Amino acid sequence: MTDSTARPKLLQPLDRTALVLMLVLGLAIALLVLKGDRTAPHVRDFSWQNAHVGAEDTAFLLTFSRPMDRTSVEENLRLEPPLPGKFSWSGRRMAYTLEKPAPYGTQFEVRLQGARDRFDNSDDERTAIEPFLGKFQTRDRAFVYLGVEGEQEGRLVMYNLTHQQEQVLTPESLVVMDFEPYPDGDRILFSATDRTAQQQGSLDQRIYTVTTGIQVRSPDSLGGQDPASTSTEPQSAGVIQQLLDSQDYQNLKFDLSPDGQTVIVQRVSRENPGADFGLWILQPNAEPRPLETEPGGDFLIAPDSSSVAIAQGQGMAILPLDDQADPLDFLPQFGMVMSFSRDGTAAAMVRFNVEPQNPTRSLFLVTNQGTEEELFRTNGSILSAEFDPAKRVLYCLMTELLPTEAYLEQPYLIAVDLETKQRTNLLLLPIQRDIQMSLAPDGLGVLFDQVIAETEEGAEPGMLRSQEGKAIASSKLWFLPVVLAADGTPAPVEAQPLPLAGLRPHWLP
Repeated sequence: MTDSTARPKLLQPLDRTALVLMLVLGLAIALLVLKGDRTAPHVRDFSWQNAHVGAEDTAFLLTFSRPMDRTSVEENLRLEPPLPGKFSWSGRRMAYTLEKPAPYGTQFEVRLQGARDRFDNSDDERTAIEPFLGKFQTRDRAFVYLGVEGEQEGRLVMYNLTHQQEQVLTPESLVVMDFEPYPDGDRILFSATDRTAQQQGSLDQRIYTVTTGIQVRSPDSLGGQDPASTSTEPQSAGVIQQLLDSQDYQNLKFDLSPDGQTVIVQRVSRENPGADFGLWILQPNAEPRPLETEPGGDFLIAPDSSSVAIAQGQGMAILPLDDQADPLDFLPQFGMVMSFSRDGTAAAMVRFNVEPQNPTRSLFLVTNQGTEEELFRTNGSILSAEFDPAKRVLYCLMTELLPTEAYLEQPYLIAVDLETKQRTNLLLLPIQRDIQMSLAPDGLGVLFDQVIAETEEGAEPGMLRSQEGKAIASSKLWFLPVVLAADGTPAPVEAQPLPLAGLRPHWLP
């Protein structure tokens, strides 16, 4: 007879071991969920770490290892020297947008300590962020100019104000006629003629580039990588490359796109100058090609680098650089575009007022919203205009006709407040038309030249000549600091002479 009572089944040793492990792991998971991760939060990435920051760099990013208490971060973030700005957030990422460009030639530190994560336990020191120190610097304060004396005559010269260094970039065999820096300041685009031909009165311009020796580690080029892993040997200064010859066409004016990828050159055929005249496009890894459009006058590539404003007929045409696309716009009331704002939302344009008894010129602010506002009117000339980085002030080089029997124009450097339309005369300049100015990329200074003309008796063949065709004996460079008044507009200050003899100074971006 069998026993009908079932005996309890005993756990095997392996089962008991597995059950114990399950209980231990479950308890550990429960404790972790209840108490959370006890490691301190930290900054995972700083987008400007060891970068060279330029005026186009307007915001840096801090990425954290966990969600942060935003107020504690904003209250404890320190920049030395200070840079005013505002905060914005997206998850674990914080952006700090500058109110204005950081001053060039300066090293900065970004410090953060004392900030806490979002699930802060104020009694636990481990919830405070690991102290963070980031470093970056702005680009050197440097400019390029055309030498006028001695061995520098007709050659491009770079002067680094930050390090007080001067360097001649182009060879003695070339006489530079015009130039424009590339966006990173590593190269200069220029037109030049052979010195021997120039001395014989021939202006046979070719288009070249020359290296400056500057290597910029921009935040975009680093892409969050260690600069040591991405750095390459900087190219030495003075390396020349010819972009365009002059065998079949004469090269006249040119312009470089803001992205540095397109050069537009105004050319005229040697065989058929009356019919074959217009703009040509040069782009990397492509043969030069003519832009299929009607011939025109002055032109300027727009900030989008894909369109050009050109004087055609009785107005300004906005044309795409793609031949297959339709014209973008035509502004019949304007005859010249002086400059665009950096973001492309505004332009400074000149209108010629046809008044038989009193012809004048007006400078207008034209926006992409279709508004047109007259800023000022003059019976003289409007030589140049540049927007400051904040698009608050327009700096203009203009002249007014003097009430004398001889035709004389008095030049001024003025600032126009684009909000109030108030005009401030910053500087009264010597009476001459051949003046050029350049506004620093950080908006903190203006360079300009003062040409000293040679007498016709003293003029020699091959001497540099002004835009008016007068021989140049010498030229001084001047620096005007931008000092803001209490209302935020520039105030008149005394210009400072630079110990440099040169023409057409141009800040490096």
